[in-house]
Amino acid sequence: MRVSKKAIFYIAFFALLSIAFLTYAGYAIYQANGTIKHVEHLPILGPGHTVQGFSFVNQEGRTITNNDVKGKTYVAEYFFTTCKGICPKMNANLEKVYARYRNTPNFLILSHTVDPETDSVPVLKAYALKHGADSKNWWFLTGNKRQLYKLARESYLVDDGTDTGPDDFVHTQWFALVDKEARIRGLYEGTKMSDIDKLNTDIGLLMAEK
Repeated sequence: MRVSKKAIFYIAFFALLSIAFLTYAGYAIYQANGTIKHVEHLPILGPGHTVQGFSFVNQEGRTITNNDVKGKTYVAEYFFTTCKGICPKMNANLEKVYARYRNTPNFLILSHTVDPETDSVPVLKAYALKHGADSKNWWFLTGNKRQLYKLARESYLVDDGTDTGPDDFVHTQWFALVDKEARIRGLYEGTKMSDIDKLNTDIGLLMAEK
């Protein structure tokens, strides 16, 4: 029996929720100064699943590929600059993540546009400046629409849709947390502050993994 991509997405997602209590309870014991004394591994979504290769352009006009994120921990999101709905809140929340980890080596945020026809390099640069992001570790990416959407659905698991042709559109509030081996280690609702708090905690835990 063939299992649909949508079914796989929800299986992974609810599996994550089902172990949330255990992983949350066993994540870490903090010392009084806030450093991590003991860390257990975050779950891995989809055994054997990794982010596929990609090639896009960031807000500085620089080509970014999967080689540029190799060995790094990063958060991936999808947005568009003219969005008046969920995107402003998502990126305001990502500013909080960025503020906490912007000076942390080997950490990145990858914000992929879902509207590459509008979101050119200059448009993305202006948008990045609006959010106080520099191009060192928060990249706003544009490129081929089909490849952007394929990555959202097949690699980051932030959208459970399928290609519907010329009118296809990805509009998702989910952030994906990716580890140094290109594995998905968590999905978070970018509009919920409770999820952002958890994302901030999980980034620290993931970067402390050996």
